[in-house]
Amino acid sequence: MTGSDEQPPFTLAYVPGVTPGKWARKWAERVPEVPLELVQVPAAGAADVVRRGEADMVLLRFPTDRAGLHAIPLYTETTVVVVPKDHVVAAVDEVSGDDLADEVVLHPLDDTLDWSGPPGRPAIERPATTGDAVELVAAGVGLLVVPQSLARLHHRKDLTYRPVTDAPQSQVALSWPEEETTDLQEQFIGIVRGRTVNSTRGRPPTPPQDKRKRPAEAKKPAARGSSGRNRSRGSAGPRRGKPRRRS
Repeated sequence: MTGSDEQPPFTLAYVPGVTPGKWARKWAERVPEVPLELVQVPAAGAADVVRRGEADMVLLRFPTDRAGLHAIPLYTETTVVVVPKDHVVAAVDEVSGDDLADEVVLHPLDDTLDWSGPPGRPAIERPATTGDAVELVAAGVGLLVVPQSLARLHHRKDLTYRPVTDAPQSQVALSWPEEETTDLQEQFIGIVRGRTVNSTRGRPPTPPQDKRKRPAEAKKPAARGSSGRNRSRGSAGPRRGKPRRRS
């Protein structure tokens, strides 16, 4: 087989913290003839990746600019505060924004939460990335409020996290251009939505069936003596009436 005969890959972009592995495994089972290429992209420019045609679909976080894009919300993430393990917050199960009022709370430039106003006191400068902010938390500079998946992604042994009950939440969504949805895009939509392989939109279209009757299915001629009139007599049996008295 020459290189020109190979099926081009289906490219799925995804933002940090999102784990598309389970969907990639399903894709390999259902569409083995088309390789799936996974590409991690920064959260800030995730929507532009599919707008520019650099990926077929993208797993991104809301809120984002959805102009010219389809989007299917998949799940909502828990919001947590990342703190040093010896911080007082580590001793409780959860906190509110008011509990962080006296803390320096870092607000990185790539923050994905739709804050009207972040809790706590602002740092002198905003870190460029979430990864940079995590390093500052470890250095004792402040705390960081992020989706739980990002706290796990940047896990450190000297840090922990706790849920923030009243913080905005991030939604992970599957997005692609508003142009006509391709068969492969429909296949991936079926996978993330949990459709079975036998689902109408979760499998490739089946070829049309020949609806003409086969010779064995043709109507057989009725057997002799098996008309409705004869069957009714046969089923009823001979008629028996009461014997007449002789006068």
